[in-house]
Amino acid sequence: MGGDRGPDEIVAGAFAARSHALTPVLFGDPSVEARGLELVATEGVVEMHDKPGEVVRAKPDSSMVRAVRAVHEGTVDAVVSAGNTGAMLAAGLLELRRIPGVMRPAIAIPMLTPRGPSVLLDAGANADARPEHLLQFATMGAVFAEEVLGVRDPSVRLLSIGEEPEKGNQLTLEAHALLAASELRFEGNCEGRDVLGGAADVVVTDGFTGNVVLKTLEGAVRTILEGFRTEITATTVGKLGGLLIRPAARRLRGRLDPDTYGGAYLLGLRGLAVIAHGNSSQTAIANAIRLAARGVEHDVVGRLASRLAPDPDESARATPEA
Repeated sequence: MGGDRGPDEIVAGAFAARSHALTPVLFGDPSVEARGLELVATEGVVEMHDKPGEVVRAKPDSSMVRAVRAVHEGTVDAVVSAGNTGAMLAAGLLELRRIPGVMRPAIAIPMLTPRGPSVLLDAGANADARPEHLLQFATMGAVFAEEVLGVRDPSVRLLSIGEEPEKGNQLTLEAHALLAASELRFEGNCEGRDVLGGAADVVVTDGFTGNVVLKTLEGAVRTILEGFRTEITATTVGKLGGLLIRPAARRLRGRLDPDTYGGAYLLGLRGLAVIAHGNSSQTAIANAIRLAARGVEHDVVGRLASRLAPDPDESARATPEA
């Protein structure tokens, strides 16, 4: 119910995603035409202007909260939402809770690059972060790259204003030291201009920077593709040339279009949650649902839990004897 394009677009995407191995379940207003899909009737909608910290308790029977709760109850395997991101995070923390050992969940954005699939995180869950958070984000991103993107021994880079280890603000300087001392395959800093080019299998940053980078890239890609289309259709010669390059243009669009993956994992929770863009098309919704299904198939939550579980020996040493 929370998507910018209205529930019909969400329903169409869910309908397109269904298969013999995948069964979408809708949560929302019972008057919505469900096109034969199961519809769980709910009361209330989480609006984009609602305050995340308050809305979960204020609207416990809303479509978003009920859908997230269904993951906790085990009646569905994952939840996908194109609604209020902050409210989705709040609902996840309240209903699903964090994996033991996880300090903060992170939004992981999969991207297609010339080098292959890559993941950027955090893309908006944590506007402020500490160095140890970035180290954990990198660990979660590495697990994601291995299990969902199929990358063996993923490389990790830290997003900064220069490749040199001494460049960056205090957060990146301290995070660089932690990453360099970790067991991850850390390859140093990278700059924003290298993200789409495949700077690393995992690019890690704080949520404020990651969200700015993500939306800048989306806007730049959209502007370039639209400008390219305008120039091609402006003249007869351009139209003829456009026919010749159409296959290549479609491949490029498929690689750069955010709809290709459709959503982002909210990593670090005890249940699987995928956040879709508020303006998601039915294609993006269908792909977000398929992305969630891959996360279930590869047991992303279970694998993260095993990799991030607190060391019992460390816990014992940290607990003073009575």
